Amino acid sequence: ASVTQLGVLQPILVRQIGVGEFEIIAGERRWRAAKRAGLESIPALIRDAADQRSLEEALVENLQRDDLNPIEEALAFSRLGDFGLTQQEVADRVGRSRSAIANSLRLLHLVPKVQKLLVNRELSPGHARALLAVKDADSQVSLARKACKEDWTVRQLESCIRDKYKTSSGGDADGRNNGKSPVAQGESGSATSRRPVAIAELEDLLAEYLSTSVSVAFGSGKSRITVDFANLDDLERIYRRIVT
Repeated sequence: ASVTQLGVLQPILVRQIGVGEFEIIAGERRWRAAKRAGLESIPALIRDAADQRSLEEALVENLQRDDLNPIEEALAFSRLGDFGLTQQEVADRVGRSRSAIANSLRLLHLVPKVQKLLVNRELSPGHARALLAVKDADSQVSLARKACKEDWTVRQLESCIRDKYKTSSGGDADGRNNGKSPVAQGESGSATSRRPVAIAELEDLLAEYLSTSVSVAFGSGKSRITVDFANLDDLERIYRRIVT
């Protein structure tokens, strides 16, 4: 309906593969919508891109969608890593933090039945990361289903895992315990006293909710929250995440 009324506002990306022949790099959904809307032409930018670069650009654009499930995101990050990109380079490409990329990739280590719960959005990424501490596949699935059925919070699931397996769950991308702030763990006591642990934890929660890097700075008069984004599409994704 939007394309019918307004047309395609953002050009798709294509590359020339022959005389008068072009292949879509990014924007296939816009192209299909334009065809259904009966448009005769849409704006396009021609890129001289190699096959690998073309796939990278398509993956990056796909990651800006707000309807991807956590496993689809993790698989896309994994594909970008297959091109030889480091986690930091992937993070820079998509406008997210390195820890967000690492934590997303960890979801691929879950057993398939638990991954399916993530795909169906019956389980949150936070619950899923807590379950990574459970190495037995059957126990992982059993706890996941119980958490869904009884509508456990992430903290309730982590507590159950700690009590049952005597282990620390919910670690971050580097395997550290999320029960404490990553900032507090890596700094001296004086640094921790200058910056409350709660602030670092809230930064992590906001970063996870918005799927991007978030920082909080306190000033003598005003304080500031900084939210990183990669491009206009990513900014719109963050806006929709905030207002819905």
